[in-house]
Amino acid sequence: MTLFVFNPEHDLALASGLSNFTAPHAGRRLRADLGYLPALWADPDDCVLVENVEQARRAYGRLRARVGGAPRRFVDKSQLSRLDIDRVEPWGWDMALHGSLTRYGVAPEACATVAEITAVREYSHRRYAAEVLQRLDWPAPLEATTLEAVEASSPFYPSIVVKAPWSSSGRGVRFVDGALSDYHRGWIRNVIRQQGCVMVEPYYPKVKDFGMEFVVHPNGQIHYLGLSLFMTNNGAYMGNIVASEDDKRNMISRYVSVSMIDDVRVKVIDALRQVIGGHYVGPLGVDMMILSKLGCQGFSVLPCVEINLRRTMGHVAIAMAEASPSAPPRVMQITLTDKYRIHIRRL
Repeated sequence: MTLFVFNPEHDLALASGLSNFTAPHAGRRLRADLGYLPALWADPDDCVLVENVEQARRAYGRLRARVGGAPRRFVDKSQLSRLDIDRVEPWGWDMALHGSLTRYGVAPEACATVAEITAVREYSHRRYAAEVLQRLDWPAPLEATTLEAVEASSPFYPSIVVKAPWSSSGRGVRFVDGALSDYHRGWIRNVIRQQGCVMVEPYYPKVKDFGMEFVVHPNGQIHYLGLSLFMTNNGAYMGNIVASEDDKRNMISRYVSVSMIDDVRVKVIDALRQVIGGHYVGPLGVDMMILSKLGCQGFSVLPCVEINLRRTMGHVAIAMAEASPSAPPRVMQITLTDKYRIHIRRL
C-alpha cells in the first residue's frame, strides 16, 4: 500500500529546514481543503491522508462528477499506525513531513531517507535552476550574497527580479524597477540573513506562463508527462488549463511553433540529467515563459524559470485530463477560490 499526502506547505517547510515546522494558517487550510487531490493518481489499493475523511469524500465526489475518476480510500492520522504502508508518496518531501508521519506510526522505511530529503532541499535551491538555464544557453541569474552585490547588478538591467533561494508561489519574489527602495533593501537583507543569498535576474517581457511536467525514475530516466498551461498574478499561482496534450500544443502554437516546444523539451531533459541526475527521484516541474522579442515581431521561450522537485498543479491538471480518457475532448480551466476550493469552468 502506498500512502499519498498533499502537503502544499512543502516549499515553506523546505525553506525552514526544520523537523518541527508549523505551517502558516493559509497553508494548513489549503491542505485541509484540498487534501483529497492525490486520489486522482492513487491506485485502487492505496490510500490518501486527509484531515477529515467525510469532507474529503464529498469534495472528491464533486470533482469526480466533473472530471471523472474512480473511488479512493481516505484515511486520517489516527489510522496510520494500523495501516500496512510500504511507501509514502507526498506532494514533496521535507523533514517536517517525515517527522510528522513517523510520529503517527508510519515506518521510517516507508519514507524518504534523511539523505534523500537533504538532496531535495539542496537541489530545490534556485542556483540549480540557474545552472540549468545556463546549460540552455541563457544568461544565468546572479547569486548575490550581499545587498551591495544586488545593487551592483541594477545598472545591467532596467528592471530586475529578486528571488529568495527557497520560496512558495510568489511569496519569495520581489520586482524592482529602478533603484532599490528601503523596503526592498530590508527584504533582501532579511532573506540573505536567513537563506544565505538572493537570486537576481532581468525582468523579462513575459507574454504567457507555461511549464513542462516530468517524473524522474530510479534508473535516472526522465519521463515527460505533458505541458502545463497556467496563470499567475504577481508570481502567485491562480489556475491551470485542463486539456489533452494536443489541445495544449495547439494553444501554445499561437506563440511559438510546436517544433520549438519539442526542441526545448529535449534540451531541458538533457540539462536536468546533467544537473540533478542521480540526486532526485520523483515528480518534478519546470516553469517556463513565452517572451516577446524586444524591438521585433515574434516570441521566444525562456526554458527554465524555476524547477519544482515535487508535484505541481500542472501534474493535477494532467491527472484531471486523464481521469476519464473515454470522455469527449474538452478544455477546462481550474482556479483556486478564496476559500481554497477548485473552481472548474469549460472554455
